[in-house]
Amino acid sequence: MQYILIIIGFGLLIFGANYLVDGASGIARRFKVSDLVIGLTIVAFGTSAPELVVNLFAVLGSGTTDIALTNIIGSNQINIFIILGLSALVLPIKSQKSSRKFDIPLSMLAPLLLLIPVFFRDAVTRTDGVLLLVIFSFFMFVTARKAKKTSTSLQSETTGETGKRYNTWLYVIMVVGGLVLLVVGGRIIVSSAVAIAESLGISQVIIGLTIVALGTSLPELATSVVAAFKKNSDIALGNIIGSNIFNVFFILGISSTIRPLPIYNNMGIDLLLAALGSLLVLVFVVTNKRNEIKRWEGLLLVCIYVAYLYWMILQ
Repeated sequence: MQYILIIIGFGLLIFGANYLVDGASGIARRFKVSDLVIGLTIVAFGTSAPELVVNLFAVLGSGTTDIALTNIIGSNQINIFIILGLSALVLPIKSQKSSRKFDIPLSMLAPLLLLIPVFFRDAVTRTDGVLLLVIFSFFMFVTARKAKKTSTSLQSETTGETGKRYNTWLYVIMVVGGLVLLVVGGRIIVSSAVAIAESLGISQVIIGLTIVALGTSLPELATSVVAAFKKNSDIALGNIIGSNIFNVFFILGISSTIRPLPIYNNMGIDLLLAALGSLLVLVFVVTNKRNEIKRWEGLLLVCIYVAYLYWMILQ
């Protein structure tokens, strides 16, 4: 039964991602906002909903603060190495200049900032949380200005759309419905995978570091891969980079403001790997004329994470 539920969960993910990408692209066209901005905001926030829910339950309910940290750091690693890597294997992922100059560097800064409490304190404190939220506010301010600029430029590039008002609401319904399907599908897959892993005698530590982190990243996986198939690089890249920024600066900022999060063993190594992922992406997109992540570079990202996962299991 658990295997059947996993198949159902993946079906919900695929349909949800399809609706989300189409709806988000439709909103971008209707309001003359670039796909990149939509990917960095609406799509990124929506696909980060599972991480937000897991972290709120961790700090407000059970108090399992290790999950609050490993969930975010593990999800960011998977976002870059697995999801962006697989998306690039489907189709080389192009980048815009604004991503190379601001968004990708900010996603690399996020795990590096968390090294401060690792080396100088024994927890991510409320002060750290407030700082993260301040930086997140700055990111949203810059993104809003970017949206205004792209809206002005796209206004002259597109012919006037005369669609009726309900068309806009249809796009919104597609986005909301797609997000619901993503969250429900991801929840079904995680629950079923945990049940299967426990029946096979796999330890709770491995389950938490792999299945939970991967499970909360399934919406990003489905959305970015489907966007790549639809040849929409802006949403594929914006979703991942935006999700990583949301995860650390917004979700972890809120979590540590509610309750200080104690540092766990090997957290520094995990953070350095997450920063390395963003650094590699930045190197990839600035070292070729097309400013894209090529297929072989996507494969390299996947291989690095597989090697890290093997090392982690040995540890």
